[in-house]
Amino acid sequence: MNSNACNISVVIPSLNEQDTIKQCLERLSPHKDHGLEIIVVDGGSHDDTVKLATPLASCVLLTKPGRALQMNAGARVATGQCIIFLHADTVLPEHVNDLFLKVDNIENRWGRFDVRLSGQNGLFRIIEKCMNMRSTLTGIVTGDQALFVGKELFNKVGGYPEIALMEDIAISRLLKKQAKPVRFKDRVLSSSRRWEKNGIIMTILKMWMLRLLYFFHYDTNKLAKLYD
Repeated sequence: MNSNACNISVVIPSLNEQDTIKQCLERLSPHKDHGLEIIVVDGGSHDDTVKLATPLASCVLLTKPGRALQMNAGARVATGQCIIFLHADTVLPEHVNDLFLKVDNIENRWGRFDVRLSGQNGLFRIIEKCMNMRSTLTGIVTGDQALFVGKELFNKVGGYPEIALMEDIAISRLLKKQAKPVRFKDRVLSSSRRWEKNGIIMTILKMWMLRLLYFFHYDTNKLAKLYD
């Protein structure tokens, strides 16, 4: 890796994301000049997601649906020393290349960004602060925070456990045993559409209920149905 290239792969799992995928990829395109590889892994979209992604991504893969399965598929073909797992509705900082150049031994490190939610409701400021604090205290990273992991370390832990839900918590637990997570205080901007659609308080209660059930080893296939 030379001093001007980050040699990073971004893996974006998608499913019916035609309203967000084009804008997501257009924002990432300028980083290609700094060595960024953009991999979209579609889980069987019924809309124009694949059509819109194909001319803008470095690679578009087609798989069965399942976020963990899709991200593992993307990681297998990724050529970067480090992989960022990015939601289609999450925006990376503009200077993301510079951040990773400062991390030594990136192939064996992992971590996340602080997050800011897109909604203007004051409750979102509280939610995002709680999310960032929770990750700092527990070392658990959620998908909204753009988890990143070195390719060697990712392979060492066997990738994402291919479960129906809570795969981000599951891999965080595996990675914590290998290395302390890196925290970038530079924020990603994540969509608050889930909270806005279903209600802020109801969404918070639902997510904590699901996490509590997962803690007590509730079947993740049943959890996924509750989530949907």
